[in-house]
Amino acid sequence: MIWEPWCTLGIVLIAFWLLQSRNAPPDLVFLLALILVTMLGILDVEEALAGFANPAVIVIGALFVVAAAMRSTGALDWLGEMILGKAHDEKSALRRLSIPVIFLSALINNTPIVAMLVPMILRWCRQRKVSPSRILLPLSYLAILGGTCTLIGTSTNLVVNGLLLAEQARLQTVNAAPELMHDLRDMHFLEIGFVGIPCALVGLIYLLTWGRKLLPNRVELMERLGEERREYLVEMMVQPDCRLIGKTVEDAGLRHLPGLFLIEIDRDGEVITPVTPQDVIHESDHLIFTGVVSTIVDLEKIQGLTPVADLSYELNPKARSRRHLSEAVISSSSPLIGKTIRAANFRTNYSAAVVAVHRNGHRLEGKIGDVILKPGDTLLLQTRTHFADSFRDSSDFYLVSSVEGSRQGRHDRIVVAFILLGLLVVGLTLSSFYWLFPEGSPFTSPSILSLAVAGLMIAFRCIPLKEARAAIDLQVLLTIAAALGLGKAMQQSGAVELIASGVVNSIGPHHPFFLLIFIYLITLIFTEMVTNNAVAALMFPLAVAIAIEGDLSPRPFVMAIALAASCSFITPIGYQTNLMVMGPGSYRPSDYFRIGWPLSLLIMITATTLIPWVWPFH
Repeated sequence: MIWEPWCTLGIVLIAFWLLQSRNAPPDLVFLLALILVTMLGILDVEEALAGFANPAVIVIGALFVVAAAMRSTGALDWLGEMILGKAHDEKSALRRLSIPVIFLSALINNTPIVAMLVPMILRWCRQRKVSPSRILLPLSYLAILGGTCTLIGTSTNLVVNGLLLAEQARLQTVNAAPELMHDLRDMHFLEIGFVGIPCALVGLIYLLTWGRKLLPNRVELMERLGEERREYLVEMMVQPDCRLIGKTVEDAGLRHLPGLFLIEIDRDGEVITPVTPQDVIHESDHLIFTGVVSTIVDLEKIQGLTPVADLSYELNPKARSRRHLSEAVISSSSPLIGKTIRAANFRTNYSAAVVAVHRNGHRLEGKIGDVILKPGDTLLLQTRTHFADSFRDSSDFYLVSSVEGSRQGRHDRIVVAFILLGLLVVGLTLSSFYWLFPEGSPFTSPSILSLAVAGLMIAFRCIPLKEARAAIDLQVLLTIAAALGLGKAMQQSGAVELIASGVVNSIGPHHPFFLLIFIYLITLIFTEMVTNNAVAALMFPLAVAIAIEGDLSPRPFVMAIALAASCSFITPIGYQTNLMVMGPGSYRPSDYFRIGWPLSLLIMITATTLIPWVWPFH
């Protein structure tokens, strides 16, 4: 019908307007738009729901679990410490971050990479008195660039690949030309990297040179990071498997911990104080610190470094993974008053172990087990998850609260997590060589491979089932599925053909390079205003239609969409990692524009120059 294309276009434009001007949730907006086109009869029910079964949605959901497992085991923390370990200034930190972040973002979805590194960079900045605004935005940009190098680096590539599979299946039913079917084949693991890797290198050079000079230096943020907080006394023991053994205090990273001071080392009864940067850490050393909660949480997460108060309680990795830190303030009627921490027998009475103790206004000294408890003392406890509920109303404590982000990971599963991630990468790479396997083999399906590895991560206890469920971002999956349905409506209604014929007639079929720039530029502009996955889903049918209308190969246009929808640098809302660093880095929208537009221009020139070489128009 003549009204259908215009109606569909109107609904899509209203959805974009709502997302841009009303700050509405993208999943809700796209779901409502999908329901509307279905109720109007533009799509039938089966077509509307097809997006929810798209392989891309399944792969992305599985990769959320894989990435969360890497974080839960401490694998990402370990990598982060290795990356930033010896950086001494802003320039060296950026250099050390650049290649590893690009490489990791190519293998693991880039969002959890940024989520893991942000708190680590904030700690490093506090230690070195560097403003986080000098590092966090380049971190986001590097992760975005790394995501363009492989099929699984960013969810956008997976969405486009899922659309290629769906379009190929549709064209099979109408006996399309073999050349067109070949052009719409699914991507292999490294295919987009033929252009993505050069783009990442160009972006890296920019960020380390001119781009670095444009970064803001938020001094007020440094003042906020340096706020005084209450100090605890904490005593940690170096276990045989601790990675700090044999290192000096300086090399172990214990010299400049934010808000934490190493008071003394107790070595078989011999007390080393004051501690110098050159002192070497030995097995079974007792390290006595005074410092703030956030850094004590970080100490707790170092494999092989355990609180001294009750060693048998914390040593087992499986048991530790079920515990987290809680704070409890001792009341004036508590039976703990007048007892030392060692004599209080916390494990028997409260199913908890004392990690640290704070006494308001006083810096405590000596061993933690010898501290005599007084009313108002705040204890940092390693507890089971139900501790706060069990003792919230107890007369023993004035206040009980959980410490955010303190749950212990399964450090003993780090090797397993890396092996499973390696199997996923190898499997996805081999799946590109589909002729090696029988038709319909599960080894050629990225969705089956991703689900298998996610399931193995749970089965091998790299991540608890409850956390695996929580790791799946339903908002992202619903947005993608609904946007895929809306893209189908654009195609079914004739709106795509209407736009495609208008574009080709205006630019001319004999100027494919200008058509490519048009597709790239429109995708980029929309991505800066709306979420990247939704834009990829909506632009895909238009790119295919423009190619067919101009008698050109659709593959270069499809790849342009995948790259342009991923490379959002100009606004904070275009890509999730840009939003993630906005608060911690105290960035303003103008910062993104100032640093991002030259980067976007460089990437666009690089991509549109290389795409026709890698994927010819004819």
